Amino acid sequence: MSGKVWILVQQRDGGGLHPMSGEAIRAGVQLAAMAGTEAEAILLCAEPGSAGEEAAAFGPAAVRVIQHESLGQYTPGAFAGAAAAAAAAESPGWIVLPHSYQSIDYMGRLAHQLEAALVPEVIAFRQDDAGVVWTRPVFAGKLESEVRVRGDGPVVVSVQAGAFPAERSEAGPPVEALAVAGDAIAPDREVLGVEDAAGEQVDLSQAPAIVAVGRGIGGAEHVKEAEELAAALGAELGASRPVIDSGWLPRDRQIGSSGQTVSPKLYVAAGISGAIQHLVGMKGSRCVVAINKDASAPIFGVAQYGIVGDLHEILPAMTEAVKQAKA
Repeated sequence: MSGKVWILVQQRDGGGLHPMSGEAIRAGVQLAAMAGTEAEAILLCAEPGSAGEEAAAFGPAAVRVIQHESLGQYTPGAFAGAAAAAAAAESPGWIVLPHSYQSIDYMGRLAHQLEAALVPEVIAFRQDDAGVVWTRPVFAGKLESEVRVRGDGPVVVSVQAGAFPAERSEAGPPVEALAVAGDAIAPDREVLGVEDAAGEQVDLSQAPAIVAVGRGIGGAEHVKEAEELAAALGAELGASRPVIDSGWLPRDRQIGSSGQTVSPKLYVAAGISGAIQHLVGMKGSRCVVAINKDASAPIFGVAQYGIVGDLHEILPAMTEAVKQAKA
Protein backbone atom coordinates (compact mmCIF):
# COMPACT_ATOMS: atom_id res chain seq x y z
CA MET A 1 0.00 0.00 0.00
CA SER A 2 1.50 3.32 -1.10
CA GLY A 3 -0.28 5.24 1.61
CA LYS A 4 -1.16 8.17 -0.63
CA VAL A 5 -4.42 10.04 -0.12
CA TRP A 6 -6.71 10.11 -3.14
CA ILE A 7 -9.53 12.61 -3.33
CA LEU A 8 -12.27 11.66 -5.79
CA VAL A 9 -13.54 15.06 -6.88
CA GLN A 10 -16.89 15.70 -8.53
CA GLN A 11 -17.59 17.65 -11.69
CA ARG A 12 -20.69 19.81 -11.93
CA ASP A 13 -22.79 20.61 -14.99
CA GLY A 14 -20.83 22.83 -17.32
CA GLY A 15 -17.51 21.15 -16.60
CA GLY A 16 -16.49 23.05 -13.48
CA LEU A 17 -15.57 21.65 -10.08
CA HIS A 18 -18.39 20.87 -7.65
CA PRO A 19 -18.00 23.27 -4.68
CA MET A 20 -17.90 20.46 -2.11
CA SER A 21 -14.93 18.97 -3.94
CA GLY A 22 -12.72 21.87 -2.87
CA GLU A 23 -13.55 21.08 0.74
CA ALA A 24 -12.79 17.39 0.19
CA ILE A 25 -9.40 18.26 -1.33
CA ARG A 26 -8.50 20.43 1.64
CA ALA A 27 -9.47 17.59 3.98
CA GLY A 28 -7.34 15.20 1.94
CA VAL A 29 -4.37 17.58 1.98
CA GLN A 30 -4.64 17.87 5.78
CA LEU A 31 -4.89 14.10 6.11
CA ALA A 32 -1.83 13.60 3.89
CA ALA A 33 0.19 16.13 5.90
CA MET A 34 -0.77 14.38 9.12
CA ALA A 35 0.16 10.96 7.71
CA GLY A 36 3.38 12.14 6.08
CA THR A 37 2.30 11.32 2.54
CA GLU A 38 0.92 13.04 -0.59
CA ALA A 39 -2.62 13.94 -1.63
CA GLU A 40 -3.76 13.51 -5.22
CA ALA A 41 -7.05 14.76 -6.67
CA ILE A 42 -8.68 12.22 -9.01
CA LEU A 43 -11.29 13.39 -11.53
CA LEU A 44 -13.62 10.89 -13.26
CA CYS A 45 -15.14 12.40 -16.40
CA ALA A 46 -15.75 12.27 -20.13
CA GLU A 47 -14.35 15.80 -20.64
CA PRO A 48 -12.33 17.50 -17.86
CA GLY A 49 -13.57 21.01 -18.66
CA SER A 50 -12.17 23.40 -16.08
CA ALA A 51 -12.56 21.00 -13.15
CA GLY A 52 -8.96 19.77 -13.26
CA GLU A 53 -7.43 23.23 -13.12
CA GLU A 54 -9.88 24.27 -10.40
CA ALA A 55 -8.99 21.19 -8.33
CA ALA A 56 -5.29 22.05 -8.61
CA ALA A 57 -5.90 25.37 -6.84
CA PHE A 58 -6.78 23.65 -3.55
CA GLY A 59 -3.31 22.29 -2.91
CA PRO A 60 -3.04 18.63 -3.97
CA ALA A 61 0.36 17.28 -4.98
CA ALA A 62 -1.14 16.04 -8.26
CA VAL A 63 -4.36 16.18 -10.27
CA ARG A 64 -5.06 13.07 -12.33
CA VAL A 65 -7.92 12.50 -14.74
CA ILE A 66 -9.62 9.20 -15.56
CA GLN A 67 -11.30 10.06 -18.84
CA HIS A 68 -13.82 7.80 -20.58
CA GLU A 69 -17.02 8.40 -22.54
CA SER A 70 -18.98 6.24 -20.09
CA LEU A 71 -18.14 8.70 -17.30
CA GLY A 72 -19.97 11.57 -19.01
CA GLN A 73 -23.32 10.52 -17.55
CA TYR A 74 -23.08 9.47 -13.92
CA THR A 75 -23.88 5.85 -13.09
CA PRO A 76 -22.68 4.17 -9.87
CA GLY A 77 -21.35 1.13 -11.72
CA ALA A 78 -19.11 3.12 -14.05
CA PHE A 79 -17.79 5.47 -11.37
CA ALA A 80 -17.18 2.78 -8.77
CA GLY A 81 -15.61 0.52 -11.40
CA ALA A 82 -13.24 3.18 -12.68
CA ALA A 83 -12.17 4.29 -9.21
CA ALA A 84 -11.78 0.72 -7.96
CA ALA A 85 -9.65 -0.34 -10.94
CA ALA A 86 -7.36 2.66 -10.55
CA ALA A 87 -7.06 2.20 -6.78
CA ALA A 88 -6.37 -1.53 -7.14
CA ALA A 89 -3.45 -0.71 -9.45
CA GLU A 90 -1.89 2.01 -7.27
CA SER A 91 -3.08 1.13 -3.73
CA PRO A 92 -3.80 4.48 -2.08
CA GLY A 93 -4.13 4.28 1.69
CA TRP A 94 -7.15 6.58 1.87
CA ILE A 95 -9.82 7.59 -0.61
CA VAL A 96 -11.65 10.80 0.31
CA LEU A 97 -14.92 11.98 -1.29
CA PRO A 98 -17.25 14.94 -0.69
CA HIS A 99 -20.39 13.79 1.12
CA SER A 100 -22.60 14.69 -1.83
CA TYR A 101 -25.64 12.89 -3.21
CA GLN A 102 -23.52 11.40 -5.99
CA SER A 103 -20.72 10.19 -3.73
CA ILE A 104 -23.16 8.68 -1.24
CA ASP A 105 -24.66 6.70 -4.10
CA TYR A 106 -21.47 4.88 -5.12
CA MET A 107 -18.98 5.05 -2.23
CA GLY A 108 -20.41 1.95 -0.55
CA ARG A 109 -19.97 -0.05 -3.75
CA LEU A 110 -16.44 1.30 -4.14
CA ALA A 111 -15.52 0.26 -0.60
CA HIS A 112 -16.98 -3.20 -1.21
CA GLN A 113 -15.02 -3.70 -4.43
CA LEU A 114 -11.77 -2.68 -2.72
CA GLU A 115 -12.59 -4.60 0.49
CA ALA A 116 -11.99 -1.28 2.21
CA ALA A 117 -13.30 0.21 5.44
CA LEU A 118 -16.02 2.84 5.01
CA VAL A 119 -16.29 5.94 7.21
CA PRO A 120 -19.04 8.31 5.99
CA GLU A 121 -19.66 11.96 6.84
CA VAL A 122 -16.43 12.74 8.68
CA ILE A 123 -16.23 16.15 10.34
CA ALA A 124 -12.74 15.89 11.87
CA PHE A 125 -9.82 13.51 12.33
CA ARG A 126 -6.69 13.21 14.43
CA GLN A 127 -3.82 10.81 14.83
CA ASP A 128 -2.68 9.00 17.94
CA ASP A 129 -0.24 6.17 18.58
CA ALA A 130 -2.68 3.60 17.18
CA GLY A 131 -3.53 5.45 13.95
CA VAL A 132 -6.19 7.81 12.65
CA VAL A 133 -9.27 8.58 14.76
CA TRP A 134 -12.28 9.82 12.77
CA THR A 135 -15.06 12.01 14.18
CA ARG A 136 -18.54 11.81 12.67
CA PRO A 137 -22.05 12.85 13.79
CA VAL A 138 -24.61 10.31 14.97
CA PHE A 139 -28.29 10.55 15.96
CA ALA A 140 -28.96 13.40 13.51
CA GLY A 141 -26.03 15.38 14.83
CA LYS A 142 -27.08 15.25 18.47
CA LEU A 143 -23.90 13.36 19.32
CA GLU A 144 -20.46 12.89 17.81
CA SER A 145 -18.67 9.55 17.72
CA GLU A 146 -14.98 8.81 17.40
CA VAL A 147 -14.13 5.69 15.41
CA ARG A 148 -11.00 3.81 14.47
CA VAL A 149 -10.67 1.46 11.50
CA ARG A 150 -9.48 -2.09 12.11
CA GLY A 151 -6.98 -3.74 9.80
CA ASP A 152 -4.42 -2.41 7.36
CA GLY A 153 -6.45 -2.06 4.16
CA PRO A 154 -7.55 1.13 2.41
CA VAL A 155 -10.14 3.43 3.95
CA VAL A 156 -12.94 5.16 2.01
CA VAL A 157 -14.04 8.39 3.68
CA SER A 158 -16.59 11.08 2.87
CA VAL A 159 -16.36 14.53 4.47
CA GLN A 160 -19.34 16.57 5.57
CA ALA A 161 -20.03 19.86 3.82
CA GLY A 162 -18.66 22.81 5.75
CA ALA A 163 -16.34 20.75 7.95
CA PHE A 164 -13.15 21.66 6.06
CA PRO A 165 -13.00 25.20 4.60
CA ALA A 166 -12.03 25.23 0.92
CA GLU A 167 -9.01 27.54 0.97
CA ARG A 168 -7.19 28.00 -2.33
CA SER A 169 -3.42 27.81 -2.76
CA GLU A 170 -1.14 30.13 -4.74
CA ALA A 171 -0.50 27.65 -7.56
CA GLY A 172 -1.32 24.08 -8.41
CA PRO A 173 0.20 21.10 -10.21
CA PRO A 174 -0.47 20.32 -13.88
CA VAL A 175 -3.31 17.98 -14.78
CA GLU A 176 -2.22 14.55 -15.97
CA ALA A 177 -3.96 11.43 -17.25
CA LEU A 178 -4.60 8.30 -15.17
CA ALA A 179 -5.12 5.25 -17.34
CA VAL A 180 -7.76 2.65 -16.48
CA ALA A 181 -8.78 -0.38 -18.55
CA GLY A 182 -11.96 0.41 -20.44
CA ASP A 183 -13.69 -2.83 -19.42
CA ALA A 184 -13.60 -1.69 -15.79
CA ILE A 185 -15.83 1.27 -16.64
CA ALA A 186 -19.18 -0.39 -17.22
CA PRO A 187 -22.40 1.61 -16.77
CA ASP A 188 -24.79 -0.60 -14.81
CA ARG A 189 -27.95 1.16 -16.01
CA GLU A 190 -29.28 3.23 -18.87
CA VAL A 191 -30.02 6.84 -17.95
CA LEU A 192 -33.19 7.87 -19.75
CA GLY A 193 -33.18 11.43 -18.47
CA VAL A 194 -32.20 13.70 -15.61
CA GLU A 195 -34.68 15.93 -13.83
CA ASP A 196 -33.90 18.53 -11.19
CA ALA A 197 -36.19 17.45 -8.37
CA ALA A 198 -35.53 20.70 -6.51
CA GLY A 199 -36.96 22.76 -9.38
CA GLU A 200 -36.56 26.44 -8.58
CA GLN A 201 -35.61 25.81 -4.97
CA VAL A 202 -32.67 27.77 -3.59
CA ASP A 203 -29.34 26.04 -2.95
CA LEU A 204 -28.20 27.64 0.30
CA SER A 205 -24.99 25.61 0.32
CA GLN A 206 -23.58 27.96 -2.33
CA ALA A 207 -24.52 31.21 -0.58
CA PRO A 208 -21.58 33.37 0.58
CA ALA A 209 -23.81 35.06 3.18
CA ILE A 210 -27.02 33.97 4.92
CA VAL A 211 -29.48 35.71 7.23
CA ALA A 212 -31.34 32.96 9.09
CA VAL A 213 -34.38 33.39 11.30
CA GLY A 214 -35.75 31.24 14.09
CA ARG A 215 -38.88 31.02 16.17
CA GLY A 216 -37.87 34.25 17.89
CA ILE A 217 -38.81 36.23 14.79
CA GLY A 218 -42.35 36.00 16.14
CA GLY A 219 -44.41 35.33 13.00
CA ALA A 220 -44.52 35.39 9.22
CA GLU A 221 -45.30 39.11 9.24
CA HIS A 222 -41.88 39.83 10.77
CA VAL A 223 -39.81 37.80 8.30
CA LYS A 224 -39.65 40.91 6.10
CA GLU A 225 -37.22 42.47 8.60
CA ALA A 226 -34.74 39.67 7.91
CA GLU A 227 -35.43 39.79 4.16
CA GLU A 228 -34.51 43.47 4.08
CA LEU A 229 -31.21 42.82 5.87
CA ALA A 230 -30.46 39.92 3.53
CA ALA A 231 -31.14 42.13 0.51
CA ALA A 232 -28.84 44.85 1.86
CA LEU A 233 -26.06 42.32 2.47
CA GLY A 234 -26.58 40.46 -0.81
CA ALA A 235 -27.36 37.38 1.29
CA GLU A 236 -29.80 34.49 1.07
CA LEU A 237 -32.59 33.99 3.59
CA GLY A 238 -32.56 30.83 5.70
CA ALA A 239 -34.46 29.48 8.68
CA SER A 240 -34.50 26.96 11.49
CA ARG A 241 -37.02 24.12 11.48
CA PRO A 242 -39.67 25.77 13.72
CA VAL A 243 -40.03 28.58 11.17
CA ILE A 244 -40.53 26.06 8.37
CA ASP A 245 -42.95 23.92 10.37
CA SER A 246 -44.98 27.04 11.14
CA GLY A 247 -45.23 27.81 7.42
CA TRP A 248 -43.49 31.16 7.66
CA LEU A 249 -40.95 30.20 4.98
CA PRO A 250 -40.81 27.39 2.38
CA ARG A 251 -39.06 24.09 3.10
CA ASP A 252 -36.08 24.82 0.84
CA ARG A 253 -34.98 27.57 3.25
CA GLN A 254 -34.43 25.14 6.15
CA ILE A 255 -30.94 24.78 7.61
CA GLY A 256 -30.01 21.95 9.94
CA SER A 257 -29.82 18.18 10.26
CA SER A 258 -33.13 17.75 8.42
CA GLY A 259 -32.47 20.62 6.00
CA GLN A 260 -29.47 22.02 4.15
CA THR A 261 -25.88 22.15 5.37
CA VAL A 262 -24.23 25.51 4.74
CA SER A 263 -20.81 27.10 5.18
CA PRO A 264 -21.08 30.79 4.25
CA LYS A 265 -18.53 33.45 5.04
CA LEU A 266 -21.20 35.31 7.05
CA TYR A 267 -24.12 33.76 8.97
CA VAL A 268 -26.53 36.05 10.79
CA ALA A 269 -28.72 34.04 13.19
CA ALA A 270 -31.73 36.08 14.27
CA GLY A 271 -34.02 34.66 16.93
CA ILE A 272 -32.38 31.22 16.72
CA SER A 273 -31.76 29.56 20.08
CA GLY A 274 -29.09 27.17 18.79
CA ALA A 275 -30.53 23.66 19.07
CA ILE A 276 -28.00 21.01 18.07
CA GLN A 277 -30.10 20.04 15.03
CA HIS A 278 -29.63 23.57 13.66
CA LEU A 279 -25.98 23.91 14.65
CA VAL A 280 -25.15 20.78 12.66
CA GLY A 281 -26.24 22.55 9.50
CA MET A 282 -24.35 25.83 9.94
CA LYS A 283 -21.28 25.08 12.05
CA GLY A 284 -19.02 25.46 9.00
CA SER A 285 -19.85 29.18 8.80
CA ARG A 286 -16.78 31.41 8.92
CA CYS A 287 -18.33 34.28 10.90
CA VAL A 288 -21.51 33.90 12.95
CA VAL A 289 -23.44 36.91 14.23
CA ALA A 290 -26.11 35.87 16.76
CA ILE A 291 -29.05 38.06 17.74
CA ASN A 292 -31.22 36.85 20.62
CA LYS A 293 -32.93 38.38 23.63
CA ASP A 294 -31.85 35.40 25.77
CA ALA A 295 -28.23 35.94 26.80
CA SER A 296 -27.90 32.24 27.71
CA ALA A 297 -29.02 30.94 24.29
CA PRO A 298 -26.68 28.19 23.02
CA ILE A 299 -26.22 30.01 19.70
CA PHE A 300 -23.88 32.46 21.44
CA GLY A 301 -21.51 29.57 22.13
CA VAL A 302 -20.69 29.26 18.40
CA ALA A 303 -20.93 32.95 17.48
CA GLN A 304 -18.01 35.29 16.85
CA TYR A 305 -20.31 38.25 17.57
CA GLY A 306 -23.33 38.23 19.85
CA ILE A 307 -26.04 40.85 20.23
CA VAL A 308 -28.46 40.51 23.15
CA GLY A 309 -31.64 42.44 22.54
CA ASP A 310 -34.88 42.82 20.61
CA LEU A 311 -34.28 41.63 17.07
CA HIS A 312 -37.17 43.77 15.81
CA GLU A 313 -35.07 46.79 16.75
CA ILE A 314 -31.68 45.32 15.86
CA LEU A 315 -32.46 44.00 12.36
CA PRO A 316 -33.75 47.33 10.98
CA ALA A 317 -30.80 49.13 12.57
CA MET A 318 -28.35 46.70 10.95
CA THR A 319 -30.08 47.08 7.59
CA GLU A 320 -29.82 50.86 7.77
CA ALA A 321 -26.17 50.66 8.81
CA VAL A 322 -25.35 48.38 5.86
CA LYS A 323 -27.12 50.69 3.43
CA GLN A 324 -25.27 53.72 4.77
CA ALA A 325 -21.94 51.88 4.51
CA LYS A 326 -22.63 51.12 0.86
CA ALA A 327 -23.78 54.64 0.03
